[in-house]
Amino acid sequence: MAFELSSPAFKGGDPIPRRYTCEGEDLSPPLHWGVPPAATKSFVIIADDPDAPAGMWVHWVIYDIPLDLRGLAEGIPAKDHLSNGAVQGLNDFKRIGYGGPCPPPGKPHRYYIKLYALDVILALKPRATKAQVLEACKGHVLAEAQLMGRFAR
Repeated sequence: MAFELSSPAFKGGDPIPRRYTCEGEDLSPPLHWGVPPAATKSFVIIADDPDAPAGMWVHWVIYDIPLDLRGLAEGIPAKDHLSNGAVQGLNDFKRIGYGGPCPPPGKPHRYYIKLYALDVILALKPRATKAQVLEACKGHVLAEAQLMGRFAR
């Protein structure tokens, strides 16, 4: 499998099931990815909504995901440090971990889950923001993959 990001919960471009949103259980969706480039040392995932009324809205920041993982299970707990070694940052809800789609009523928003393969372990403290993580990633991204889903209320 190429370095691609997918979910058994929804296909790219499809609606995100309610259980992964603020109208459901607000669980992070299960994710799977393929084999990264040979020099990869860790992964980063950032999920955001470019259609939010105030501009880009960050839903999830998770970094230092171990190289041996090829996915994340559904419902990652809202903890600074995960048992697999990954670290979670702050979303724009000002919370640790995943915050599901929760757009205002109206047309569907697009939600991008972006996966980065890095040639370093970032070793940032927990609660880093998207901006801090992306700054630390500069010059270290070996490959990127993304999955986009939609949600409307």
